[in-house]
Amino acid sequence: MAKKRESLWTSGLIWLVLFVPLLILSIFNQENLPKVQTIPYSQFETLLQAGQVDNLVVGTNEITGTLKNVAAGQPAQFTTDRVDPALAQDLAKAKVTFAGEPAPGWFASLLGWVAPMLLFGVLWFVLLGSRMGGAGGGMLAVGKSRARVYAESAVPVRFKDVAGVDEAKAELKEVVDFLKDPGAYGRLGAHVPKGVLLVGPPGTGKTLLARAVAGEAGVAFFSISGSEFVELFVGVGAARVRDLFVQARQQAPAIIFIDELDSLGRARNGMLPGGSNDEKEQTLNQLLAEMDGFDPSSGVVLLAATNRPEILDPALLRAGRFDRQVLVDRPDRKGRVDILKLHIQKVKLEADVSIEEIAAMTPGFTGADLANLVNEAALLATRRNAAAVTLEDFNQAVERIIAGLEKHNRLLAPKERAVVAHHEMGHALVAMALPDVDKVQKISIIPHGIAALGYTMQRPVEDRFLMGRLELINRMTVLMGGRAAETLLFPDVSTGAADDLMRATEIARSMVVRFGMDEKLGQVTFEPEQSRLLGGGGVDWRPRQYSETTAAAIDAAIRGLVETAFARAKVILQENMALLRESAAGLLEAESFSGGKLDELARRVKPWREENG
Repeated sequence: MAKKRESLWTSGLIWLVLFVPLLILSIFNQENLPKVQTIPYSQFETLLQAGQVDNLVVGTNEITGTLKNVAAGQPAQFTTDRVDPALAQDLAKAKVTFAGEPAPGWFASLLGWVAPMLLFGVLWFVLLGSRMGGAGGGMLAVGKSRARVYAESAVPVRFKDVAGVDEAKAELKEVVDFLKDPGAYGRLGAHVPKGVLLVGPPGTGKTLLARAVAGEAGVAFFSISGSEFVELFVGVGAARVRDLFVQARQQAPAIIFIDELDSLGRARNGMLPGGSNDEKEQTLNQLLAEMDGFDPSSGVVLLAATNRPEILDPALLRAGRFDRQVLVDRPDRKGRVDILKLHIQKVKLEADVSIEEIAAMTPGFTGADLANLVNEAALLATRRNAAAVTLEDFNQAVERIIAGLEKHNRLLAPKERAVVAHHEMGHALVAMALPDVDKVQKISIIPHGIAALGYTMQRPVEDRFLMGRLELINRMTVLMGGRAAETLLFPDVSTGAADDLMRATEIARSMVVRFGMDEKLGQVTFEPEQSRLLGGGGVDWRPRQYSETTAAAIDAAIRGLVETAFARAKVILQENMALLRESAAGLLEAESFSGGKLDELARRVKPWREENG
């Protein structure tokens, strides 16, 4: 920055030295010019008729000449602005003193040309200069890399600061060892991978891992987002890629980290006319060329992170570019314990708070989710002026993250509250009656979030990676428990089961078209599995690969599974009708059930027997 300011001062001084002498010279020449008096056109007419003018020069806008019989000390030369003769005659007859509009001087004429150019230059510098200056050197340095460069000692993160991803750390330690001692890896002819791609859902710590690699290795760290390569001007992205690799080679050993690689490395579409000239594709082509060109023994390692690996260009993922893909997945129970231990170091906990219990209630949480959970629990304890954070604060924080903030001011009509209470108790009693179903932790009819009027919270007791057909049907049955309760107790059903129906239908569709769990359709899949890294829900249009007859059979199978789950839920609730009415009335009064109250209900529920179905 100091060198850039010095360069700006130097160039400004040069322009000042050139401009000031020219300005002084022009003023001096103007003072030495012969004096000329300006007279009105009417006076010129009078002098002309009296024969007192000579040497006239008639121009387009003005008339110049010499006056005769001039008094001592008065200038002999004169100028007047030219006026239309016809108008001049009329004004002379009216005895009106008049003159033409004076022509602008040479300085005003020059200023009229120079001022707009100067104004445009100032605006260009103000609007774009500071922005482009951040890229490494003013308006002419738009192609400079915008990577944030961290010196060897400027990355405080170490592997001990990253928890829950032990397998990913083990793979990246090899990169650290190479950067610390490149010669040891070349002893037998091996070389470190040119590129390492960190793949995983959002919030699992991919960026943190990359910073930890740089911190452990003690090398320069170049960090940039994939979207920062693409700019308004064509060719800027490719220029920035070249400049980034040049800077990294100059400071080798070094690490280049490109976050959100999918914004830069999206698969190219050769079907589009002219697609190869697209700015993003030029940038991607330059990145591919740079990865082919740099020597793996030079000490430059390329790290990148993405949560959408399925859309990356295949040329990026081939051997010789991103040689290694490291999965940074959601942590398991042990990983969640390790992450929680890191985040609660600055939080004051009650002595009886069990980190293992908190980890058990948070399956599927990422590292970022767990950090947010600890912060929310600390905020809840602070609001109630507690001396320490308790386990109940963590329970409420989980509830707030999953269901949203309680809306006590959202008042429901008595009929709506009754429908919501019986709906939620229908979910809970069905879940208590079925085997291999996640335990019910809380039931509430207090509105939460944007649209939730109530909820039944279930938490698994352990991480699950496989599910059987019966378990999936049981999940669908629990989802249909709310609609079943409304059907049995009210003359009409409500819209409250919309989300339940959607989720139950999605489970049934997956069982039929992805898992091959329908006997009539056989062990065949009809739709590809969506990427788990996206968390599901992505729109992936593909041409249908089966006939209309098969499509009709799939629809019938899905409908049959949902109807079976609905019928099972109705049977369970009919056998527990008295308990359903009693518990719903208690829920209307208490607004929420948890802990011992739920344990009591679970003991009173008649369990489901398969012969009932």
